[in-house]
Amino acid sequence: MQEEAVAQANGALEEELRSVQEAAEGDAPESAAGPIPVASSSDVAAQEIAQLRGEKDQLMDRLARLQAEFDNARKREAKERADAREYTIGNTVEPFLGVMDNFQLALKSQGSAEQLRTGVELILKQMEEALKGLQVQSVETVGTQFDPRFHEALGSVETNEHPDNQVLEEIRRGYKIREKLLRPALVRVASNSAQVSD
Repeated sequence: MQEEAVAQANGALEEELRSVQEAAEGDAPESAAGPIPVASSSDVAAQEIAQLRGEKDQLMDRLARLQAEFDNARKREAKERADAREYTIGNTVEPFLGVMDNFQLALKSQGSAEQLRTGVELILKQMEEALKGLQVQSVETVGTQFDPRFHEALGSVETNEHPDNQVLEEIRRGYKIREKLLRPALVRVASNSAQVSD
């Protein structure tokens, strides 16, 4: 980009110089006293050349400054993006550090199976609270109507006790952040042949 600008400035300078030289060497009108002195036209040409060189130097200086500003802005934007990413990751991970601490304590405990189960249930609640803090919530399943936007059916269960397409069993919990689905819930659905779908 910088080389193109330099080439254009040099081209414009050479074109202007050529036109000034042609004007100086061209058919100059002669006065009664004789031809007009060439020194005055070459002085004009030299002044124009000096002026054009000055403009070229100013443009080159401006181009160099703009290039430096662009490089600085690009570096600043990359640093800000990296800082924002680290901040987001830090805020996301922080609520789960306590969960990990409690899992480590559970692994070290010497309690009974029932005490271990109670501890894991408490850790699961802590995990759910951490997810709620990030606005992640579980997809409703058992007792609701099958919704292909949030549920993925792994099979159906023949029954006359439940309405057709009602979710009977959750195999894997699904999650969404606000209304955006993170992963669907894997479910089993009622198949009631006695009901006629409208």
